[in-house]
Amino acid sequence: MHLIIIIISALWLFSEIILSILRRAKTTDSQLDRSSMKIIWAAIAISIALGVSASYQPYGRFGGESQAFRIAGIVLIILGILIRWIAILTLKRQFTVDVAITRDHRLVMEGIYHYVRHPAYAGTLLSFLGLALVFANYLSLLIVFAPVCSAFIYRIHVEEKVLSDRFGKEYADYCASTKRLVPGVY
Repeated sequence: MHLIIIIISALWLFSEIILSILRRAKTTDSQLDRSSMKIIWAAIAISIALGVSASYQPYGRFGGESQAFRIAGIVLIILGILIRWIAILTLKRQFTVDVAITRDHRLVMEGIYHYVRHPAYAGTLLSFLGLALVFANYLSLLIVFAPVCSAFIYRIHVEEKVLSDRFGKEYADYCASTKRLVPGVY
């Protein structure tokens, strides 16, 4: 089980590093990130290090059903990665890892974006929830998920301000008809 978790996590990390290298906004695009990517990476690095450390402590363990939580965690990691990649592939060339508006930028509201405004972030957060469950420790769950979720919520606010400024009423109408991360909830 540990080897499966390590392999999936390594592939996940590798794909995110490749995206960070290959899908940065061009210097000709308007970059409006407000350090949100740095905040996300810092939250991830610190949260995972502390979450792993907490998982080895004798307190906060899930107990007898920890294996079921680990399996559920692996499923959530994979499902989250799939959702993220569907979102990225839907955006095609418009996808960048930093908040940016390209010259020919258009608002994408079809496919997975018909259901939520930020499916790539929703997928990532689902994966981090899965990772936190893999540790089978309540303290690790809180340490891993809460800061990463907070960093992504900040990023969403940055991105939504940029999209609102760029698309105005069209984006406001889209916001009125879709939720940010969870269909029908938030």
